[in-house]
Amino acid sequence: MRSRIIMSMLTGAVLLLGTVLGGGTARAAASTSAAVEVPAEFGTDWHDPLTAAPPVTRPDAKSCRITLAEAQFRDFTPYRGTYTPPGGCGDRWSKVVLRLDGKVKGRQFDRLGYLHIGGVEVLRTSTPEPSPDGIEWSVEKDVTRYSDTFRSAQDVEMLIGNVVDDTYTGVIDVKATLTFYDLAFSKGKPAAVPDRVLTLAEGPGGATLTTPRNSERVVAEVYATGSGGGCEEYWYLTVPAAAPYSCHADDGPYREVQVKVDGQLAGIATPFPTVWTGGWSNPFLWYVLPGPRAFDIKPIEYDLTPFAGVLNDGRPHRVEVSVVGVPEGQSGWSTPVNVLVWQDPGKAVVGGKLVTHDAGELTDSSVYTPGTEHRLDTEGRHRLTVAGYLDTSHGRVRTTVTRTLANTSVHRWTDGENVDGLDATWTDDESVTVDGRGPARATRTHRTYTMNGTTTLGGDDRLRTVLTLGDRADAMTTRNGRRTWWSRLDDTYTGDATFTVNVPREQRHAVARTSERYRLYGSEGCYDRRLTTLQGVLTEDRGGC
Repeated sequence: MRSRIIMSMLTGAVLLLGTVLGGGTARAAASTSAAVEVPAEFGTDWHDPLTAAPPVTRPDAKSCRITLAEAQFRDFTPYRGTYTPPGGCGDRWSKVVLRLDGKVKGRQFDRLGYLHIGGVEVLRTSTPEPSPDGIEWSVEKDVTRYSDTFRSAQDVEMLIGNVVDDTYTGVIDVKATLTFYDLAFSKGKPAAVPDRVLTLAEGPGGATLTTPRNSERVVAEVYATGSGGGCEEYWYLTVPAAAPYSCHADDGPYREVQVKVDGQLAGIATPFPTVWTGGWSNPFLWYVLPGPRAFDIKPIEYDLTPFAGVLNDGRPHRVEVSVVGVPEGQSGWSTPVNVLVWQDPGKAVVGGKLVTHDAGELTDSSVYTPGTEHRLDTEGRHRLTVAGYLDTSHGRVRTTVTRTLANTSVHRWTDGENVDGLDATWTDDESVTVDGRGPARATRTHRTYTMNGTTTLGGDDRLRTVLTLGDRADAMTTRNGRRTWWSRLDDTYTGDATFTVNVPREQRHAVARTSERYRLYGSEGCYDRRLTTLQGVLTEDRGGC
């Protein structure tokens, strides 16, 4: 992948998000497949972007809808407004749904954006690349967890950094809304939302966090994205400086997002290898179906409850987020943080202590082998266990968090990068055990991310990319050793696209077949949907369990 082609040119901002609905509400699981006319190659228009992910479910309850922002983004000027809580829907909600509707036409790169309410990042997303005739898309996200923020008036800031000039003509037109479902008119149990949603305070000593003194559960969200138009957009393809390649990093492609509290390692995680909608040198792969999470940039969650005994002293504590493999001070990653806190209603001050801190040795090895086909073999591994207790109003509760990360990848390329391929797997295993009065409860999650693809540029300037991406997770909760809940996610994207480079758009003669299958099974039911496109035409939309 030549550097002049590979970069998707994500210039700009940062962002967060939910389920993309593609110009309307996505069908959950209706099995449909109709014969449609497929052109021999891409034209000037194609199906509006959509994904196979399930739509946000909505309760049958009284609702109120407000508009958060309406803006047209042409540059890097943020939209600024105000938020006022809705009238007529109370201040406790069974669900709060954020929806973003967007449209753009002409020529434009993929862009990143964010939405902040009261400084809390509630939405981060990227945009699709438009057709000359224009596209529309919609994204929904369950944001009930931020209810504490929504209960008072707040400042609103939104930005999708963009460049509009004689060449790049696409103005990004968006509208963001919130819909509140009144808890008083809802059936079932209310969601166990955090009591407080906090942001870090910036000061001369860095970012700090001050939690309520009766915190009994603390979870940090980090919206970590490699972005900004440089090689960190493609961190999984970087190689050490000794290797002849267009994207270099000191130690190769291993990345790990770390959180420290007062200088002590408190959490580790594998970032998801997001491919943006111009990625892998080939925008025709993504015009209708984005890769997993490209429109749904989920935060990494860190359970910091073992540190609650330290945090509950009423003083500010330094919180740092860093990315292993990126030199300190180098740009390319954005890591905004929200902190969710659950409080003990029966005690004003909850004391405790961090009792275990076992940080294993970080293994990060990249071996370069030169040849007609250059090769880089990478292996990375890390483990962290932390445990602490809290003396709550319902007794002493001990929380133990263990996280184990691993990455293996093989990167092969030829001189000039006319052939460039990667086969990579990342795993992120997490176990959280809460032991106090009553049976011990444990939640275990095994996450696997995969990327397998090759881009080839032939002598006829025909560029072909074949790529498969996987986002998988198995999770299970047990109480006293007995399984009480489980789920299994498998979101797989496959694509094969070819076009002629270095020619005007109308001479590219592009063809592409893309598909996505999203399967989610578990104790709460199942969801299964498959989408297929040819030359931008949706040829299959099939669902059912």
